[in-house]
Amino acid sequence: MGRRALRRIDPELDLSGHLTTLEALAQPLDRQALFGRETPLEIEVGSGKGLFLSAAAAGDPDRDFLGIEILNKYARYIAARLVTREAANARIIHGDAEHLFRAWLVDNSVEAVHVYFPDPWWKARHKKRRVMNAVFLKNVQRVLVPGGTLHFWTDVEEYFHTALETIAAETTLTGPHEVVEKPADHDLDYRTHFERRMRLNGEAVYRAEFRKT
Repeated sequence: MGRRALRRIDPELDLSGHLTTLEALAQPLDRQALFGRETPLEIEVGSGKGLFLSAAAAGDPDRDFLGIEILNKYARYIAARLVTREAANARIIHGDAEHLFRAWLVDNSVEAVHVYFPDPWWKARHKKRRVMNAVFLKNVQRVLVPGGTLHFWTDVEEYFHTALETIAAETTLTGPHEVVEKPADHDLDYRTHFERRMRLNGEAVYRAEFRKT
């Protein structure tokens, strides 16, 4: 199921306060420069249209939320969403998540990592491009604080079980812990737009949570 076309972004919106590129950020990540404070940080990998990022930021103003999106047009769309919702505690990075975790994030610095419906890379020769690989997952474990969580959801059952096997083999994260599907209270009460589409179409969503002990 492909992505739908994006709505037009208002050209008058100033995105600079919510959008940056990975290359423009200092190494290691300077949270004071990015958010103007240092509070618990959560990161979403592959933010899509930004539903989770904007909703999570609005629901927990005492935490900061950082998304990273590899497609520039989606990163800009997310930034516009954050600007219009005045999400002071959310930012979006245009760049590669694997590079962010490898070179910009220090040990024990992130409260939670969210990976929702990553590209499954269906063809066998392309599966090595999947983000839920050994190197990325080891870096997730490294950057999580003790007690920090990894949230992984997908609609592809094979990818789900393959990722769980990799997590078990390559990390010491505990899990998978069950994640119960929550009834939606309203039309956009979903983690992502993709989850909304899957559930409204009666399609299965596979969910798991892991913790760093």
